[in-house]
Amino acid sequence: MKKRQMLKIAALAGTVLASGMLPVAAQEKTDFRVAWSIYVGWMPWGYLEDSGIMDKWAEKYGIDVEIVQINDYVESINQYTAGAFDGVSATNMDTLSIPSGGGVDTTALIVGDFSNGNDAVILKGEGDLSSLAGKPVNLVELSVSHYLLARGLDSVGLSEADLDGVINTSDADMIAAFATDDVEAVVTWNPLVSAILEEPEANKLFDSSDIPGEIIDLMVVNTETLAANPGFGKALVGAWYEVMGLMAAGDAEVLTAMAEASGTDLAGYQAQLDSTEMFYDPADAVAFTQSSELPSTMVNVAEFLFDKGILGEGAPSADFVGVAYPDDSVTGDEGNVQFRFDTTYMQMAADGAL
Repeated sequence: MKKRQMLKIAALAGTVLASGMLPVAAQEKTDFRVAWSIYVGWMPWGYLEDSGIMDKWAEKYGIDVEIVQINDYVESINQYTAGAFDGVSATNMDTLSIPSGGGVDTTALIVGDFSNGNDAVILKGEGDLSSLAGKPVNLVELSVSHYLLARGLDSVGLSEADLDGVINTSDADMIAAFATDDVEAVVTWNPLVSAILEEPEANKLFDSSDIPGEIIDLMVVNTETLAANPGFGKALVGAWYEVMGLMAAGDAEVLTAMAEASGTDLAGYQAQLDSTEMFYDPADAVAFTQSSELPSTMVNVAEFLFDKGILGEGAPSADFVGVAYPDDSVTGDEGNVQFRFDTTYMQMAADGAL
């Protein structure tokens, strides 16, 4: 699963902007493309396409929406940034660093969920977070795993400098790596977490439920495209919450289809949902997005990205990119707002106005 892997994107973003691949101004249109990748909270996008629910909502607004699965998560965001897609499934951190950091004004149309235990720091043997001092830690570098580790270390007064290095390890190799004698600790995400915790020596020290609401899964869209084509936003949101209703009702057929598409069975998919705070009710998504905690989270994320040098090419500070919120407040540079949390369409769904 490529969902959590980040890209050292600054050079790419500069290339995209210089090449003129991005539209100067979005215009009204009828055909749209949205990209998604495999992850528990994004499986509804595949179901929307396969079931015909997306087609139904698109027809309602006189448009066509193609939902495209991209096997490489980072590549899906790169293609969105380059203008090949009108929207993409992405985390809050990856949105800030890649399209927004690259100058592509992007709106979080749907706040779908946050990780609530799917991501974890795991030690081999006895100990706690303080025990990581002097040890190497294996993870996907510059990923949400890296962010989770930083937050965990900070909670016990440590930093990455106190470790014996961070070893970049592919998610595909993580389970095998943990089984070797050389690996002492890993940070990764489900379903890898569940598999590693089956090992007798595995000791979970910290997980995303310890920083609730910070690793957020979104459907983001080009802000100019959305402004010129509100029917696009309405169709996506309407289709999404129709499926959320089916999931909330425990529709076994729907959940089984998503489980199989993600490479597991119903029980396995349900276990992943149990550690994911899904916003099945649009009113809950609106409340979360309007909360006072979200700006603080985005400041933490921006500081992490700046520290790692991936907040945008030549970013002078963690305030380089402005992030706007539903109450019109902004964190970061008010003169460079490139990431917007907008509850307009989710509120329409909550009000039954779609």
